Amino acid sequence: MNNQDFTTSFEVDQTPDEVFAAINNVRGWWAEELEGDSDKLGDEFTYRHGDVHMSKQKITEIVPGQKIVWLIEDAYLSFTKDKSEWKGTEIVFEISKKGNKTDVRFTHRGLVPAFECFNDCSSGWNYYINGSLQNLITTGKGQPDTIDQAD
Repeated sequence: MNNQDFTTSFEVDQTPDEVFAAINNVRGWWAEELEGDSDKLGDEFTYRHGDVHMSKQKITEIVPGQKIVWLIEDAYLSFTKDKSEWKGTEIVFEISKKGNKTDVRFTHRGLVPAFECFNDCSSGWNYYINGSLQNLITTGKGQPDTIDQAD
């Protein structure tokens, strides 16, 4: 298996449409203070976590109830030699029915073990995807970054 991109997945009882809506509510699970819009094809938004991380995403593919793809157009990671390590990578959400469950698969294409940030970034994604996003889907309440956390 050659694919070393960071991938994680989980299953929920909610419908693919409910999952799709929650993923597009980026302020509900990743960061309350995003700049821009994050729910339609072509939308661009910027995530910031204090002075540590900034990334600008563009929605390049959107298939309601099935798939969402963000292209990282710009990035800054203060803790890596290559500050723009994420630039040009893609974030992919794939939603599918599995029996009476909905499978949510998250892949950060290009975030590979060779990246200096791989361990820290994987840990962060595990928190946001398997914690905050999953909670938003199942309970209606995620744990996004708040203004206080980002400062």
